[in-house]
Amino acid sequence: MLSIGFDLGSSSVKAVLYNNQTKKVLATASYPDREMKMNAPKENWAEQHPEDWWENVLKVTNRLFEKTEEPRNKVTAIGVAYQMHGLVTLTNTGAVVRPAIIWCDSRAVEVGNKAFEQIGAEKCLESMLNSPGNFTASKLAWIKENEPEAYQQIAKIMLPGDYIAYKFTNQITTTATGLSEGVLWDFKKEELSKTIVDHFGFATDLFPKIVPVFANQGQISTEMATKFGFSPKAMVSYRAGDQPNNAFSLNVLKAGEIAATGGTSGVVYGVVDQLKYDVNQRVNTFAHINHSINDRKLGVLLCINGTGSAYAWLRNNLASDKDYFELEKMAQEVASGAEGLSFLPFGNGAERMLNNQIVGAQFEGLQFAKHGLNHMVRACLEGIAFSFVYGIRCMKELGLNPKVIKVGNDNMFQSQIFATTIATLTEAEIQVKETSGAVGAAIGAGYGAGEIESLEAAFAQENNIKTHQADSQQKEALETAYQKWLKALESKLK
Repeated sequence: MLSIGFDLGSSSVKAVLYNNQTKKVLATASYPDREMKMNAPKENWAEQHPEDWWENVLKVTNRLFEKTEEPRNKVTAIGVAYQMHGLVTLTNTGAVVRPAIIWCDSRAVEVGNKAFEQIGAEKCLESMLNSPGNFTASKLAWIKENEPEAYQQIAKIMLPGDYIAYKFTNQITTTATGLSEGVLWDFKKEELSKTIVDHFGFATDLFPKIVPVFANQGQISTEMATKFGFSPKAMVSYRAGDQPNNAFSLNVLKAGEIAATGGTSGVVYGVVDQLKYDVNQRVNTFAHINHSINDRKLGVLLCINGTGSAYAWLRNNLASDKDYFELEKMAQEVASGAEGLSFLPFGNGAERMLNNQIVGAQFEGLQFAKHGLNHMVRACLEGIAFSFVYGIRCMKELGLNPKVIKVGNDNMFQSQIFATTIATLTEAEIQVKETSGAVGAAIGAGYGAGEIESLEAAFAQENNIKTHQADSQQKEALETAYQKWLKALESKLK
């Protein structure tokens, strides 16, 4: 039988059709071709309509089956990966109350900061491992405070992936991992956080029934089985936020393992098996997809805003006539350290790992008589890599000391300079794999439906494209360059 995996991002929905017996991807698709519309009614707000997500799920499914001769009625398992930290609100008839407040919306920052202060840092961190911050709980509290008429209509709240599962099954459910991403989970008691619910004055019946990550989370409704053409026995059998799911797609399941991505923003996601938190809140800790009270697995999440966005800015503004492969060749003409030129890549707003300070992007040490575009490209690649190294060294304080970093074959990790710099300074091997979030969702669905016998079997055929090893000959030069970069960064921090 077949499983289908959906990866609901804020720009598009990706889908994969997967054979659970052969462990092979049969087809892939994405929709729409241009980024999904994102509304910003006010500065620093970001909203999307859940109905648009659902319409795009249907459209990407149609596009997917245009690429294969496999019959739709062989689909028996559905997996959903989704943009984390969003908030969807439903009436008692299942209608959407208001547009979803998505992950990059900043309106609830002060609500969360105030709650952190009033509840107490120690109590928040010890039970929820995080500050309420700008996460889902704080977004709901913002609606309660600022849109009381809308709040009165809310019968249930959910995360974006919960909404997609609801549309398939007509059952309103969520997961413990999802609640933890919203800072709504008490890790000491392994239940919905009474501390947060009571502090904000939420009714407990606002929160859906909790289902396991891997399980029959609900059978497809007759209407949707007909609409999509799937087997009437099909079920939603896997659900996870995009970063835990990305780690899962890379087979990062055990304590000490780390996954990373280097797209528009950068993410490092490591797994630990103890209730640990960062007192400085540079990184966040959530329940991983295989977390349980008897076998704790927590995901430590580091996000860097200025990564691929920084490199894209340099190309678009200084080298628009060149592609990234040409830029890589130019950078290779320059030795490690870019002859004293450093680049801080933090030009995409506040950086959480820098305590939400706005540092800005800048070149340090630029000499007109010495440096050219090739130096700037090299410094940019190294500066972005240094930001990853900085974050990983912060994560070591929580017990993560990786020997291997697993990554997908995505944007920044296609650069030899970028990847080797990280490998050299962290002394970790970087394994590049051919996978995606939608593939992870499809595999998770097959396992959750019992069609894949074990996670070991699911990843027995891991496709390693290449590896990046530490370069001992460059270590001294890169460490010297990193320390210079670090000094420049620290001079900007308050």
